[in-house]
Amino acid sequence: MIGIIVGTHGDLSKELVKSAEMIYGKQKNIGCATFKPGEGIENLLDKYNNLIQELDCTDGILFMVDLFGGSPFNVASMIALKNEDMEVITGINMPMLLEVFAGREGSSLSELLEIAQNGGKNSIKPLEKQIDKNLDDDIF
Repeated sequence: MIGIIVGTHGDLSKELVKSAEMIYGKQKNIGCATFKPGEGIENLLDKYNNLIQELDCTDGILFMVDLFGGSPFNVASMIALKNEDMEVITGINMPMLLEVFAGREGSSLSELLEIAQNGGKNSIKPLEKQIDKNLDDDIF
């Protein structure tokens, strides 16, 4: 099974997972690492290593982090660069996480990485406004 580790600044990781589970249902084999003010990269490294020990990572680990170049990304990258069966993706958002939940069963680590990337990119859309002059202004 592929282990998923969500690493973010503050409690964003925990809240994203809780919110996604409200929609998709409780998930197994997922862990959250928070990076709080006053902590250093050693603290984050310990958190990641503890999660790696706790999760079933027989098919690899997907680190999903918030910000390219931030501490959660940097530490996850240091770990992943030493392990072929670990991948890191940045820019985690709710649609990306939901797509990973939906696609994790039966997917390889490389396939799950692609699912995450596409889920994140494809979910970013502006509202396309088409003003209809005949609409009743009292609707809203």
